[in-house]
Amino acid sequence: MTFNFMMFIIMWTFILLGLMVIGGYFMFRKFLKSLPKEDGRSDLDWEKFYIEKSKHLWKDSEKDFLEELVAPVPELFRDVARQKIAGKVGQLALERNDISISQETLIQGYIMATPKRDHKFLRKKLREKKINITPYEKYFKYSPEDYQNKKYAAKTHNNNH
Repeated sequence: MTFNFMMFIIMWTFILLGLMVIGGYFMFRKFLKSLPKEDGRSDLDWEKFYIEKSKHLWKDSEKDFLEELVAPVPELFRDVARQKIAGKVGQLALERNDISISQETLIQGYIMATPKRDHKFLRKKLREKKINITPYEKYFKYSPEDYQNKKYAAKTHNNNH
């Protein structure tokens, strides 16, 4: 065996191990999201529940806007992002007893469902569409982890009303 061939085999082994670790990480994250919480339902179950309960509230314009917001997400992950955002938007709409999902609810749900690194894109998209960002600034201050924390969720919910 030549030295170059051995180096090729060693490099290929590390590349395969690296790819398997990355794939395993994403599979493990999905597994954790599917585990039941204290209430007996998983995060995925709650997302599906809120989507199903709020399906009739979505107007075509809000569905199109949601598609615009998830467009930069790689196609492989787009369905997951869409489900997470739609679940949070549905939850907000149902908690507020809205008769339909408004653009305001959609934007707030997007902010609450996505990590802070995605908020830069949202700000840019809102400026492109000439939508005033000022009413949403209070939501940008918190990360999704803060919204899962009851104290911060109550604080932002009370500030909204």
